Amino acid sequence: MKKLSIIMPVFNEESTISEVIDKVLAVDLPVEKELIVVNDGSSDITGDIIDEHPSTKRNLIKVYNHEKNHGKGMAIRTGLKYVSGDMVIIQDADLELDPEEYKKLIAPILKDNAQIVYGSRFLNSPSKNIPLMTILVNKLLALTTNLLFGSHLTDEATSYKIFSTELLKSFNLKCIGFEFCPEVTGKALQRGMTIVEVPIKYNPRNKQAGKKLRLFDGIIAVYTLVKYRFAKN
Repeated sequence: MKKLSIIMPVFNEESTISEVIDKVLAVDLPVEKELIVVNDGSSDITGDIIDEHPSTKRNLIKVYNHEKNHGKGMAIRTGLKYVSGDMVIIQDADLELDPEEYKKLIAPILKDNAQIVYGSRFLNSPSKNIPLMTILVNKLLALTTNLLFGSHLTDEATSYKIFSTELLKSFNLKCIGFEFCPEVTGKALQRGMTIVEVPIKYNPRNKQAGKKLRLFDGIIAVYTLVKYRFAKN
């Protein structure tokens, strides 16, 4: 049976981390799954909540800790060292995306129709409560990606990205922060690979609720896309 490895980078998510872990573990899939939690130097009680969670005490999840905060990309790179599955998906430690979506995300890979699947928040009918700025920034990133690589993506910056493990490890990731998304997208498209998109639901949160992305991160994403478009293979 195939296995799905779920990497969860975590930084200061004390209000949601326990529920997200529960939701991930509760998902019923036609494959095995493992959850790898990387606490990226949280300064609140996130680490204590993870350590006291029943799944941690029963060794149902793998937990790794960074002594200080590095960034989402570095946390993913740490988690990637310990995956044992055939497929890898990234799960943020908030409640914006629903782990029940894993089923439709892994389907194209299980059918050997794809090596990369993105869950698009803007395919078909997007949620009506998405802030205008979020829509504009994500439209810009998708447009930039498509112009640079000749692709047809609707959501380059989605958190729900799933890859065959072998492929993701072959990218030799360099990301530290939120540039994980444009790096893997750029490297995949530079190789001429097809990224399959499936529609997903999205429950956005604001800065007051813990949203960490900033406008500057969008600028870094554009720079990263351009960099890998013209990088030597």
